[in-house]
Amino acid sequence: MTVAALLLAAGASRRLGQPKQLLKVNGETLLERAIRLVAESGASPVVTVLGAHFVEISAAVPPGDSIRVLNGQWEQGIATSIHAGIRALDAIAPQSPGVLILACDQPRLTADHLRAMNDAFLAQPEPSIVASFYAGALGVPAIFPRSVFALLVNLKGDQGARKLLAQPPCALISIDFPGGGIDIDTPADLARLQ
Repeated sequence: MTVAALLLAAGASRRLGQPKQLLKVNGETLLERAIRLVAESGASPVVTVLGAHFVEISAAVPPGDSIRVLNGQWEQGIATSIHAGIRALDAIAPQSPGVLILACDQPRLTADHLRAMNDAFLAQPEPSIVASFYAGALGVPAIFPRSVFALLVNLKGDQGARKLLAQPPCALISIDFPGGGIDIDTPADLARLQ
């Protein structure tokens, strides 16, 4: 058994000045890399939620690797991408016990980390959240059991799932994610990475 994956990639990357999803690191775009790591971890299906620069970014998603979903309300915040992704997963994978939610801009992410999260999630006797721990806080990637999907769909604005990590509605297991705090939001972040 495996969880489904929801890759949030709808943002406009305004602070960066270009779509971060298409930045190349070690020969592949951040979006391609994230999709590959999820596939290597065994999570399936993979739903990629796109919004800003939809046509350009959608063309860069390798066919067959991920199901593309357009969030036409992406400008209203990350919660709308979570809503769009959960609705798609409910239709595509109603049997999935949970969903792995992640972003594409964490260059230190590995398939091993995602596999460890999935293993921990499936090993729990009761529905539990499994979250990454880095920079002194819990964050994504995180796996949420189906029992909290309704709470994910009720998130508002630019809140994201961090609210459910701060006040978990069920048991929560944290897994250390070395380098998880490194993401790419500005040209300086990109320069440091390269």
